[in-house]
Amino acid sequence: MTVLKTSMRNFFAHKGRMALSAIAVLLSVAFVCGTLVFTDTMNTTFDKLFQATSSDVTVSAKGASDSGATTSDNGRPPVMPASALTKVRAAQGVKSAEGTVFSTSVTVVDAKKDSLSPSSGAPTIVGSWNGNDARTMKITSGTAPKGPDQVMVDRDTVDKHHLKLGDELAVISAVGTHSAKITGIADFQVTNPGAAIFYLDTKTAQQTLVGKTGVFTNVNVTAASGVTDPQLKKNVVAQLGTGYKVQTAKETADANQKNVEGFMNVMKYAMLGFAGIAFLVGIFLIINTFSMLVAQRTREIGLMRAIGSSRKQVNRSVLAEALLLGLFGSVLGVGAGVGLAVGLMKLMGSMGMHLSTSDLTVAWTTPVVGLILGVVVTVLAAYLPARRAGKVSPMAALRDAGAPADAKAGRIRALVGVLLTGAGGYCLYLAAGAGKATDGSAWLGLGIVLSLIGFVVIGPLLAGGVVRVLGAVLLRMFGPVGRMAERNALRNPRRTGATGAALMIGLALVACLSVVGSSMVASATDQLDKTVGTDFIIQSDSGQLVTPQAVKAVKDTPGLARVTEYRSTQADYTTPDGKLLKDTDITAADPTYATDLRTKTVAGNLKDAYRPDSMSVHEKFAKAHDIHLGSKIKVAFKDGRTANLTVRAITSSDVVIDQGAKYTSIATLAKYVPADKMPLDQLVFATAEKGQQDAAYKSLKSALHDYPQYKVRDQTDYKQALKDQIGQLLNMIYGLLALAIIVAILGVVNTLALSVVERTREIGLMRAIGLSRRQLRRMIRMESVVIALFGALLGLGLGMGWGATAQKLLALEGLKVLEIPWPTIIAVFVGSAFVGLFAALIPAFRAGRMNVLNAIATE
Repeated sequence: MTVLKTSMRNFFAHKGRMALSAIAVLLSVAFVCGTLVFTDTMNTTFDKLFQATSSDVTVSAKGASDSGATTSDNGRPPVMPASALTKVRAAQGVKSAEGTVFSTSVTVVDAKKDSLSPSSGAPTIVGSWNGNDARTMKITSGTAPKGPDQVMVDRDTVDKHHLKLGDELAVISAVGTHSAKITGIADFQVTNPGAAIFYLDTKTAQQTLVGKTGVFTNVNVTAASGVTDPQLKKNVVAQLGTGYKVQTAKETADANQKNVEGFMNVMKYAMLGFAGIAFLVGIFLIINTFSMLVAQRTREIGLMRAIGSSRKQVNRSVLAEALLLGLFGSVLGVGAGVGLAVGLMKLMGSMGMHLSTSDLTVAWTTPVVGLILGVVVTVLAAYLPARRAGKVSPMAALRDAGAPADAKAGRIRALVGVLLTGAGGYCLYLAAGAGKATDGSAWLGLGIVLSLIGFVVIGPLLAGGVVRVLGAVLLRMFGPVGRMAERNALRNPRRTGATGAALMIGLALVACLSVVGSSMVASATDQLDKTVGTDFIIQSDSGQLVTPQAVKAVKDTPGLARVTEYRSTQADYTTPDGKLLKDTDITAADPTYATDLRTKTVAGNLKDAYRPDSMSVHEKFAKAHDIHLGSKIKVAFKDGRTANLTVRAITSSDVVIDQGAKYTSIATLAKYVPADKMPLDQLVFATAEKGQQDAAYKSLKSALHDYPQYKVRDQTDYKQALKDQIGQLLNMIYGLLALAIIVAILGVVNTLALSVVERTREIGLMRAIGLSRRQLRRMIRMESVVIALFGALLGLGLGMGWGATAQKLLALEGLKVLEIPWPTIIAVFVGSAFVGLFAALIPAFRAGRMNVLNAIATE
């Protein structure tokens, strides 16, 4: 009980000093709990949506995916004949059945040809209005579509794009373009995660999406009273026979949920990973806080030991303070996590993914995980300072408080740090020299962990040398004030090392990812320059296939020397070694593609692969299946016949563009696949007449004006698009790493604040002998800047080493250019100085306001 009372008294006596550590715990716990609440809420939202939109039994066409996706090689959804609906209605236990048709391989534009697709990546769905949709959608304006010139739109899309009744829209599919006017607006009765939905009448939907009537993509079946879904499914299968996909409501909902599960898990574990980094940084803050508090209470602890307190009691007293800190920060963190989740939902709403707070899901495990994690991490972080407190002797009561017991890093610590750093460096060396990326990645991960721990352990040893260099370069110009700032930073190397290490972790990851991202862009750009011999690339950013009408428009464009079509499909391969490889990709292109993409071959000539009944394979595939020039491969084309193709070329596997592709000609594909089953083009390449590039670029854009789903890019545009994509990903990661950097800044603030308290008497004496308030504040700011720059130097150097090693592994996949983004590295380093200045504002202000006489009288 005495231990608890002492801990409570000390905790509340130093509540101001504990506040920043509590904020670090709060932020870390909030990020964990916010992530769990947010992902659980998204799962709840999708569960409700899929359950509400699933009929008792759904019959899909052969070839439809489990999740109901409708993308196919020819851009049309897989369909079944209307006779299937008649058979389903005749099955025992069927109350009603309705045929529907829908597709997600569409683009919808307004009168200005601006896309109405969601920017969040959610699908655009065009389908027939049916009774199953009427259960989840309520018509609030106008009427349902009843003719070819009518369309109904969901309310969210109407509000986002400022549409109204009577506005004209165009539905663009593989069949062509269909125009209609908005005659109805429907509101979701369940939460819409962001999809844009457009309804046509059944006949119009069939003509627009499939190109003919009398077919359906789905049949929605409702069970008669007393008939279970599994029994109904069994009856429907018995009536229909094979060749159809039949699922119960639960199976449909589970399949849809599984379709989004991968994305959800990636997002969840990525965010939890960044929360873990924030916790790691927070550990340094907590260790520093308790180490300084123990040092400042050395005399007090010595008195406690002198009057009979045991080492265990002192140890438990410090750990109890940490327990209180962890509980306080974690409880607030759980509440803040729920608020963070709501904020993320609002953010997703602004991006087009609507999530309702009525679906907010806080599982009982979330606060438990947050509390346990926050408390355990805090207590573990305080363990070393607690042990140090327990070792304080009664004679310490005779010494001045705050006497640093760790002015120099111990020899054992230095030895361990050197060994860990050396082991980490050796692992990185092994990773850089690995022959396979998969083998090297394991060494890379181990090297990152060991080198990071090594730098943390060896930090106090490095602090002396690095701070002296920084002081000589930056602080000496400020005269005596600068020299005092340098000495203050050197006074306690362990404290400086721990504070700098907190900032080092976040900046090391920033530097590593910057090097990797820049190297990827530079490598891809280099590959484009070396291998792509065409001027323009025409494709859809949403993945929609290029229709024959659009291809014709490209070919009719004046000023083009050649146009190359490029499409992909799947086939079952029987290789010379007797193996059957099902659903293997094969790429079909015009013979001019051998000129458009200068792919390196290791045997044969790529142009020969476009001869009749010929193909190419890549080097790794050839070695794995004993394939040589002249080998025959039996290729059973999807939706077509089987061909015996001769291997005329073996391409290098050491490429970035089209890595692993197996080529044949479109003419060969057309020989074995019926015209109505032929896949559409994924890309179209165009090359201008010599000296006509600018004119052809403008002409192509004009020719495709009526096809807004496609983008025309020259090589400059394509490189910029690639750079933007990687840049967006890196910016998102930097945003998540900002949490760790914020916690690190709190660490610098806390270290300086406690350091000022520790040096109260010293500051009073300096003020008494003539140091002005302005000079005092400058001294503390300079100390903060040099600590921040120390952490930045370690972090940026370490991160660039990680990034350079990671690039060596990427080189095994064809990304061979190493590029150090010096502008980013320099900007981060300079930014770290401003971080140091910002972190010192409050401690410097408080130091400057000290009363000189009271400061001198402080014991």
